[in-house]
Amino acid sequence: MPPRSRISIAREQYKFSCAHMTVFPDGTKERLHGHNYMLAIALEVSDVSLEAMIPFSAIKTALAALCAEWKEHLFLAGKNPRLEIVRDDTQLEFRLCGEAYAMPRGDVLVLPIDNISVEALAVHAADRLRAMLTLPASVTALEVTVEESPGQGASYRVAL
Repeated sequence: MPPRSRISIAREQYKFSCAHMTVFPDGTKERLHGHNYMLAIALEVSDVSLEAMIPFSAIKTALAALCAEWKEHLFLAGKNPRLEIVRDDTQLEFRLCGEAYAMPRGDVLVLPIDNISVEALAVHAADRLRAMLTLPASVTALEVTVEESPGQGASYRVAL
């Protein structure tokens, strides 16, 4: 395997607060609660020469934009089989694992994933950041980490 270098950005400013309820395979779920999540990114690169240098500014802008979009919302997993959307206009009424909820629509983000867990959020964040960034050919992999508390989270790595 050829030598690789790793560039990472994991700063306290890349955080977002949100509420969620993780659903379990047996059809139960957590109570509604929130976290102060931190988002980090790492890029594996094959070339660190001057010509292949990757400016951090675009990466930082993408991280900040995703955190700003996600902060202070209730996250729902739109692909969860236990989620039923009852009404979706100015009010979002839904059932999750048999329990009924109603929220102002602007307070809720329905994400295209099947569960709100750090694992699923890391995959979704990696997909979003990959779409937001124009990465040079020297980037061979992208890894995103989502921590729900210091030292507790998940990472997702995708080869490019």
